[in-house]
Formats: sequence, C-alpha cells, structure tokens
Amino acid sequence: MSALVKIRAERDRMSAIERRIADFVLENAQLLRDYSSQHLANALGISQSSVVKFCQKLGFKGYPDLKFSIGEALVRADNGQATAGAEAAESDRKSTLAGSLWRRKSEAEEATRLINPPDAIDAVAAAIGHAGKVFIIGLGEDDIHARAFAQKLSLLGILAVHNFDPAHMTASMSVAGPGDVLLVFSEHGKQSALCQICRYFREQQGKVITVTRHTSNALRAHADIALLVSAHDERAHIEPLLYHSALQHLLDGVFVLLCEADDGRNARLQANLERLQPLLEP
Repeated sequence: MSALVKIRAERDRMSAIERRIADFVLENAQLLRDYSSQHLANALGISQSSVVKFCQKLGFKGYPDLKFSIGEALVRADNGQATAGAEAAESDRKSTLAGSLWRRKSEAEEATRLINPPDAIDAVAAAIGHAGKVFIIGLGEDDIHARAFAQKLSLLGILAVHNFDPAHMTASMSVAGPGDVLLVFSEHGKQSALCQICRYFREQQGKVITVTRHTSNALRAHADIALLVSAHDERAHIEPLLYHSALQHLLDGVFVLLCEADDGRNARLQANLERLQPLLEP
C-alpha cells in the first residue's frame, strides 16, 4: 500500500492535527520534495514533533521515509501502467534512480540540519541582520552559492559586498569594522588565501562565519560561527549533488529567519522584486 493510499485510508481515524497534516500532504504531494519536516510544520503552524509522530503512526521511520514513499507513488502515477519487456525494465530503472537520488538528498538535508543546532542558525541570522556590511566570498564552484546568497541579502536591503577574488576582497575589507560580518564559502576549507582573509578580517574586529563540509579543516579554525554541511556518497557524480542540495537547504533556513525577524525586510524584498520584474521581462 502506497503512502498516499495509506493516508487516505487512515484519515477518518486521525486526530484534528493529524487530519490537517494528512490533507496538506494529499493536496500538495508534488511539493513535498522541496519541504523538510520543519517547512511542513511551519506551513501548518504546528510543531515539528507532530509531523514526525504523524509519520511514525503511519508506520514510517520518520519524515524522510514518508517523503520517499510519496515520491515513489508519484513516479509510478506519472509512468502510468507499466509496459512489458525492456520498456518496463527501463522505466523501473529510471524510477529507482530518481527515487534514490530524492531519498539521498533528503538524508543529506536532514543530517545537515542535525549538525547545525538552532542556536547556531539563529546566531548566524542575528549577526548578518545586525551587521553594517556583510562581506561574502567563495572560490570556484563555491562562488555559485556565495553570489546567490549575496543577491538574496541585497534584496532584503542588507549591504552585501560580494567578491570571488581574494586580492580584491582584501582591498574591500579595508573599510570593515566592528560588527561587520565575513561569510566564507569553501566546501573543503583548504584554501590558504581564505584563511589569510579570515585572519585579516578578525584584526578588523569583524565576525567570521564559515560554510564548509562537516570535516576538520583549516578554515573552520578561524570561524566565530561555523555552518557545516553533511553530504556523503561513494559515487563521484552523486556526492556534489547532495552537497549543493544540503547547502542550499541550510542557507534557505538562514534566509527565512532574516525575513521573519524584521517586517521591514519583507517590505524591502517585495519592493525590490517589483522593481526588478520589468528588467527581467523580454
């Protein structure tokens, strides 16, 4: 029995809160791949533990298992009736690959959430929210997330100084002062240039936040606050996908806190999006 069928069958025997969760899941099954258990709880205005208990009552180990089961059901529904022979085998293979990737991403996101306690996320959001300037740097592929996060901060009206060149960033930091923040993205935390930048920034009495893998690395030693990403897979083509997915999930959590901590930021975000829209239209 699929998860969706099981939810429909059990709905009438559920408590009021459980029915709210069930109805949301049934009506928004396609959206769940982008929802963590905390996202779902926030959307319904309930506790995360209520979501977990709901999943366990249905016979699942936790929310990732429920989400994976629903994903499999949706894939089967999209594929329709299984065809015979080689076509059916190929369809099953693709469904298995897609479902496996979905599950591995969910596991990486969940592991990353567990190694970054709420106090650390709150501290990062508070430091960025109160900073006069936020300096952001990432080298190579790390710059993808650095650039995107800098843009999000700018939309909130937070002054973000983004750079992908250590020399230019060092020059920019000459105007840094107490209360400013340096946010450094480095998957493996081994670049000596970034360590040097961190040392210089701390001399300016600024606060350093690093974003790296959950490993012992030189960059973490220079951090006032270290955000960590847990994403592991033996397959070289899968592990980067898990890392980027878990890191994005982590940054989204910080961004949501920044939005919800200040109504003025939400107003600036909406105003900036409205200004940008005409520029993006063909």
